[in-house]
Amino acid sequence: MKKLVSLLLSLMLVLSLCAFGASAEDYSGYTIRIYSNSNSPERTTWLINAAKEAGFTISIDDNTVISGDTAAVQAADENKDGDLIFGLNETRWSQLVKGNYANLKIADWTPTWADKVGDFKYDGKAYGIVIQNVLMLYRNDELGTNGEKLHFEHWADIVKSGYKWYRQGKVGGTTNANINSAMLYPFVDPTSPAGGISVDGWKTLWAYCAGGNFTGDKYGLDPLIRGDVQVSTFYSSSLYGNIEAAEEAGIETALHGTLTPENWALVEIDDGTYYIAEYLGILDREGRTEEQTKAVEAFAEWFGSAETQAAWSEEFDSYPCNQEAAAAVFDETPAIYTIPNFALNKIEGTDLSYAEYVAAHSAEWTNIMTNLGFYWADNAAAPAEPDWDNLDWAVMTQKAE
Repeated sequence: MKKLVSLLLSLMLVLSLCAFGASAEDYSGYTIRIYSNSNSPERTTWLINAAKEAGFTISIDDNTVISGDTAAVQAADENKDGDLIFGLNETRWSQLVKGNYANLKIADWTPTWADKVGDFKYDGKAYGIVIQNVLMLYRNDELGTNGEKLHFEHWADIVKSGYKWYRQGKVGGTTNANINSAMLYPFVDPTSPAGGISVDGWKTLWAYCAGGNFTGDKYGLDPLIRGDVQVSTFYSSSLYGNIEAAEEAGIETALHGTLTPENWALVEIDDGTYYIAEYLGILDREGRTEEQTKAVEAFAEWFGSAETQAAWSEEFDSYPCNQEAAAAVFDETPAIYTIPNFALNKIEGTDLSYAEYVAAHSAEWTNIMTNLGFYWADNAAAPAEPDWDNLDWAVMTQKAE
C-alpha cells in the first residue's frame, strides 16, 4: 500500500531541486541528450520541467517519435549524439554493457546511491531505477470467471484456460517482448535450432495468437476494464493507478481497486513472472568535454536519487529500485511485486539466467515471429499456421532479406 506522502514528496523534491539550483556550477548551458523507452508524453514533460528546476537542460523524445526499447537503442546507435540512456531492461542492458552496439559505449560511473538499489546494478556502469514485471489478470465477476480462481502452472497455460483472452497485436515493444519471454519460459531447450525454444513452444505461442483477441488496444488492461475479455496481460507500473482512474471516471464495467470489493485478481502462476529492472547509464559520447561530462553525471546522480525517484514513483505509479525511495512511498511491498521472479533462474545446461538467455536469443525470436507472421492485427487476415515439421529454422532465425 502507498503511504499518504504526496505533500512530503513534493517538499522533498523541491528541496532536492533547490539544492541543485543553488549549485556553485551552472549545468543548464549544456543540453543533455537522453534516449529512453520510458518516454510517454507525461513522463518526458515531467522530466524536462523537473530537470529545468534542478538546473539542467535536457532533450528527450517522447514515444510519438521513439517508441519501444529497440527503437530507442537503434536511434542512439545511429545518431551517436546521446549522453545518457535510461529504461530498457536486463536484455538490452547486458548487450549495452558488453558493447554489442557499434556506436554505444557505457561510461564508467558510480553514483552515491549505488548501494541503495540492491542487486539491480551493473557495477561501475548502470544502476536500477524502476522495477517492472508483466502480470496476468482476470475478472472474477459476472464478466469474467464468476468467482472461479484461475491457477496455472505456466503462463502458456492461458491457451487452454477456456476463457477469452487479450493478446498483443505486434511483435515489437518492451512489454510485448516480456510477455513473450514469460510465455516461452517452460519451453526452453538449449539444444533446439528454433532459437533455443522447443517447437512445441512456438506452436503454443501461435495458439496464443490464434485463440486470443486483439482489440486494437496497445495494452491489455483497457479491454479487461471494458469486459471485452476475461483474462489479460499488463505491466506492473501504472496498474493500480489506471484501475483507480477507470473507477473514478465512473466506467460501468470498471475494475475496482483495493478500497472497494475487488472484481479482479492476479492469475496464480506456479512459475511466477518475468521481472525486469529499468536502468540508468551514461553514454561515452565522443567529443564531449570534461565540463559537459560533469553536467551529465550530475544529472544522473539527481535523477536516480531517492528524492527524485520517490517523486517519479508517486507521479507515475512505479516501484523504485532505490530502497530509500521505496520506503518513502510504500508502507508495504505491493502484491504485484511479491510474485516469484523466474528471470533470474538458471537455465539447465547453461551458465545463464533466464534473463541472460533471453538476451542471447532475442534477435532470433524476433526473426522467427516476424518471418512466420505472428501477431496479426486483423483476425480475418490471419496467415496460415506454419508447417511446423518442415520449417528450416536456420532460415527462420535470420532476419528476412
